[in-house]
Amino acid sequence: MTNDVKDNLFVLVKSLTKSEKRQFKLFVGRMHSNEDSKFLNLFNQLEKMDNYDEKIILEKGIVSKQQLSNLKAHLYKQILISLRLNPVHKNIRLKIRSQIDFATILYQKGLYKQSLKALEKAKNIAYKYDEKTSAYEIVEFEKLIESQYITRSMSNRTKELTTQSDYLRKQNDISSRLSNISLKLYEKLIKVGYVKSDEDYKKLTKFFYSRMPKMKIDNLGFKEQILYYKAWVWYSLITQDFLSSYKYASKWVAMFEKNPEMINIHPVFYLKGTNYLLEALTLIKYPVKFKKTLIQLINNIESNDFQKNQNTSSLSFLYKYNNLFNLYALEGNFEESLNIIPDVLEGIKKNKDLIDPTHIMLLYYKIGCMYFALDDYEKCIVYLDKIIKDKNVKMREDLQCFTRILNLMAHYEAGYDYHLDKIIRDTYKYLLKMNDLHEVQKALLKYVRSLENIYPHDIKDSLKNLYKELKKFEDDPYEKRSFLYLDVLSYLESKIKAKPLRHIIREKAISLNRKEKQSIKHS
Repeated sequence: MTNDVKDNLFVLVKSLTKSEKRQFKLFVGRMHSNEDSKFLNLFNQLEKMDNYDEKIILEKGIVSKQQLSNLKAHLYKQILISLRLNPVHKNIRLKIRSQIDFATILYQKGLYKQSLKALEKAKNIAYKYDEKTSAYEIVEFEKLIESQYITRSMSNRTKELTTQSDYLRKQNDISSRLSNISLKLYEKLIKVGYVKSDEDYKKLTKFFYSRMPKMKIDNLGFKEQILYYKAWVWYSLITQDFLSSYKYASKWVAMFEKNPEMINIHPVFYLKGTNYLLEALTLIKYPVKFKKTLIQLINNIESNDFQKNQNTSSLSFLYKYNNLFNLYALEGNFEESLNIIPDVLEGIKKNKDLIDPTHIMLLYYKIGCMYFALDDYEKCIVYLDKIIKDKNVKMREDLQCFTRILNLMAHYEAGYDYHLDKIIRDTYKYLLKMNDLHEVQKALLKYVRSLENIYPHDIKDSLKNLYKELKKFEDDPYEKRSFLYLDVLSYLESKIKAKPLRHIIREKAISLNRKEKQSIKHS
């Protein structure tokens, strides 16, 4: 077993592009004495390896076992220094940081005027791109220098710096409080999930409003407004107020539409905001607007102007394909999904170290859903099996629940009768272990339990009864999300009407599109 530090170095080396590797070797080779340095030999060895193996490194005689830890730490540091010098990574924050570093060096040499000049340049950049945390650090540094180097306009300068400091401190305090709320809401989602009752709703609402700072939105800067909308999006999603999540996600994305230069300054905020907007549009079933927003996202992330690095590339991959699957489901266009599945599998392989395993399993689940809708039950089972057999991934219980139910349905449809009884029992046991089941899940649990005792000629009646029982939860504020993971109502309709599932979903999609276009026309 390798420890975290060793793994981190190996992953870092493997994350480097060809140009970054070339630059690192040039960076090391600037001094002739470094050409055969041990850490460069270690780098070359790690570059060749498919999997980290300490034994191979030691057998190569690059370094002794006692020195390996220090050598790895040194190599890690040198790679980061090299990456920092790479023009590709020269973002606004690094430019500001560099100017602060220059100012620090000049200050230590007693060159106060030159130091202040470097800080003024850094502060102008920070203000221009709404980097208030950096701006506050700069102003505090300016105050330190001014307290040692008296300028002729000291009184004016004092007022100017103290005013700036007070403003930035208040803005950063609001920013910190808003980001704290978002983080705590995310923690609640992971631990508890979505609200399931009026009591849950009241508790969360009290928590949210007691922590939301009092402010006027127009007085906030760009970043603070984004954090404000983000907090509201999270609150709305957890309380399952999908219209509200659409409202605030729309405001979030509109900030970037009004300030397009900020997309490359805050690309992650842009990607996440657009993804939340798409999720909200899926939840409220607004396919025309969804498709337009998705096309705009894809055009932006595939343009030459969009900031591309491993972080933004992995998020772009995840959001693009996750929402393409959502689009095909909204439109009932499952055949087209087959065209992107090879790209998705290749992207999963490429980004496996950058994407949370839960999101990878979500992609597998959606692939399984596509194959199920196309009556390819064997391939559906293959992808659901990847989720069920992975005991290390901590997915949300609701998604695990529907993975197992869909797996049972796929085995039933595929005619795998020889071990269907075992799958029914396993599914029942798993659902029974789940804490705080939704009513939809309880109804499905009851139906699964009864499957062993239903005679073939009674199947249709039992399906009709289940459909009738589930239909009443379709518009329930705490239950309707369940139908997004598994369109069980459409499945039941397809069995009752003896029509392919994809035809049922497509008919609903056509009707939904027609209603939405009429609504837009009359609005």
